[in-house]
Amino acid sequence: MQMQPEHPLPRDLFGDLDKTSPVPLYYQVATRLEAAIHDDVLPPGARLENEISLGHRLGLSRPTIRRAIQELVDKGLLVRRRGIGTQVVRGKVTRNVELTSLYEDLSRSGQAPGTTVISHEVRGATRDDAAHLSIEVDAPVLHLVRLRSADGVPLAILDNTLPSEFVDITADDLAERGLYQLLRERGVTIRIATQRIGARSAAGAESELLELPDAAAVLTMSRTAFDTTGRAVEYGEHCYRPDLYAFEITLVDR
Repeated sequence: MQMQPEHPLPRDLFGDLDKTSPVPLYYQVATRLEAAIHDDVLPPGARLENEISLGHRLGLSRPTIRRAIQELVDKGLLVRRRGIGTQVVRGKVTRNVELTSLYEDLSRSGQAPGTTVISHEVRGATRDDAAHLSIEVDAPVLHLVRLRSADGVPLAILDNTLPSEFVDITADDLAERGLYQLLRERGVTIRIATQRIGARSAAGAESELLELPDAAAVLTMSRTAFDTTGRAVEYGEHCYRPDLYAFEITLVDR
């Protein structure tokens, strides 16, 4: 993939920085960058000039620029990518805990979903598969591992297992559409799911795939989904970048 060139910032964006103000300089810089992102002066995918260059141009120290950028990383507006630099994203994905897929959530929020199929394998069900899907051990299942991105930025690793009636779903299908969309096209109506949300350290290749530091924290979600007949139609174990993703739950007093 060709690297995006650095996005030039307007000369007047930082013209009113006040070094005598009680407002910290990092905060002044962060505020102006945030406004530029919201106004599409810095569009999604834009790559910022490096901290040293920006600091030199503004006459500010590198720690000041770094802290300003970190403010926006923490807000989910910027993301640091290995070998690429700092890029603009649309903001943290806040997902209601309901029966939707990540692909659909991204599409509805205007963030272009992308999929890289890492693994697509028909194999015999493990004991864990059999327990979650209520099938026999060694029964044929389709096991999938996908990397989901939003506007080109890696967001989640999706590990799913489906029972035998879905083993003909192809990797090309999954690269173009969401899993739940494919299931609905086959007449499946997902009615209920059991779900567990947690957190852990990234393991194996997860840090590299999600462009996170080694052993960084990731959000996790495991889900078993059932159709209208009560049959388990998929089991998933997913992990997400915590700086770009959050779950939202509405609590109601009974």
